[in-house]
Amino acid sequence: MVSRVVCALENEGGPEVAHGGWTAGVMDELVGHALMLNNQFGVTGSLTVKFVRPVPVGWQLIGRAWAVKEEGRRVFVRATLELESSGAVVAEADAIMVRRPDSHFEQHYRWLDTQRDVSE
Repeated sequence: MVSRVVCALENEGGPEVAHGGWTAGVMDELVGHALMLNNQFGVTGSLTVKFVRPVPVGWQLIGRAWAVKEEGRRVFVRATLELESSGAVVAEADAIMVRRPDSHFEQHYRWLDTQRDVSE
């Protein structure tokens, strides 16, 4: 899976560099879309991001993600974020995606209903 990305100025963390949370969010999107492009749907079980270099704001970036292996419902996915101009890697991620059953969201909403403040 390959995607072009640009960090906008409003996501700046330091002078002319992306906020780390923006970078982590992009990596999460990349690993999730790696599954979706194969007609699989899952949730992020874990995500580890390595911030290799500061990500420049306003530069064209290339995100890549691919499945490494599968074990049952778990899919191990790797991702990189690179400068389009040079191919330099600025971030890497490893994720465990968990394929979700069709009932995933129904189960979640039922659980949330049990967590509401009863005094409302």
